[in-house]
Amino acid sequence: MPRKPRGVRRKSPLWARLSLAAGIVLMLPSGTAITVLTVAEHQVNAALPDQDLLGSAKGTGAKKHADVKGAKNILLASLDTRPSWTKSHEPSRSDSIIILHIPADHTTAYMLSIPRDTLIDIPAFDNGAQKYGGGQNKINSAFAYGSRGLDGDKAIQEGTKLLAQTVTNKFGIQLDGAAIIDFSGFKQVLQVLGKVCMYVDENVTSIHVGKDKNGKFAVPYKTDSAGANARKISGVTPNKYTIGNHCFTPVEALDYARQRDLLSKGDGDYGRQRHQQQLLKAIMKTAASKGLNSPTKLPGLLSAIGKAMVVDGGGVSLEDWVLSMSTIKPDDMITLKTNADSGGFRTVPKDQTPPGVGSSQYLDDESLKMFAAAKNDTLGQFVLTHPTWLAST
Repeated sequence: MPRKPRGVRRKSPLWARLSLAAGIVLMLPSGTAITVLTVAEHQVNAALPDQDLLGSAKGTGAKKHADVKGAKNILLASLDTRPSWTKSHEPSRSDSIIILHIPADHTTAYMLSIPRDTLIDIPAFDNGAQKYGGGQNKINSAFAYGSRGLDGDKAIQEGTKLLAQTVTNKFGIQLDGAAIIDFSGFKQVLQVLGKVCMYVDENVTSIHVGKDKNGKFAVPYKTDSAGANARKISGVTPNKYTIGNHCFTPVEALDYARQRDLLSKGDGDYGRQRHQQQLLKAIMKTAASKGLNSPTKLPGLLSAIGKAMVVDGGGVSLEDWVLSMSTIKPDDMITLKTNADSGGFRTVPKDQTPPGVGSSQYLDDESLKMFAAAKNDTLGQFVLTHPTWLAST
């Protein structure tokens, strides 16, 4: 992820906790939430930078010091920035794209993933450094085209604006907030929690983490510059995560959520999307069980979250989000599959793929109906008629 420069940090709303570790306040009884708010508001404001990430894709939103009413849609995206790109200035691509939909009654929340290889129309965009003329490409390229020629906060802001415009143009969903996630930064969040417990729904072999014959850390597979075409390294035993309940260390949890190559279901990036959704929910549940309403524990967690993400709260104050969303609990989070009826993969035919794009995916008709349901706030009805679209958690 492009590094965030030091400087003055503006007042931040609750999107960080709502989006990722939301349970810290939202899952607490309302009385406790107000107490935590009183104790920790200045720490939240100092820890979490609030930036303009949505641009013209932003909805009308709520005014400060007002009730947060109606359905809300938040864009969550993680970046696949590699350390080697710092010198080469290669633009980052969004590794995972999720729309968090909160119905108007604020009783639950849905997570919908957009496959990173979805072929989509990306609109023309001028970030002030480089212009992009628009065209068809994989959706994970939108962030890259928006951030070209920029560094730090500006790269994050402009990349997210183009990604948000692309999502809004495709699905008609007006976005009320956004969070850009550095999944590697979650290691510090998990270190504060100690461990995270979750159900593993398929056998997963890591291509990133393993041990050599002396039991020391070693990379078990070698990949190409794009992180694909994994080849086994002799003498290194990879980490394996088997079906069942597990309590992961920070390293294990993040490693599990990164994998897409050696999954027993063969579901590739669709499996990784599902596992990242599961990890986000597990972090919320773990935060609740650890009793992070304690003023002694909350500051460290907020600091770690602030280093792991950048947020845009859409102009809604911290107090308003706490009071309006306090009914949502971790178990109220519903994770949904994409292209569930087709086993995930819907490959665009080569003769319909623009030159240079490579293998890409498309969303089937039922998936488009799911995103339309998010737009129209009818996801509850969609789930009732599509029970197999619920992802295991």
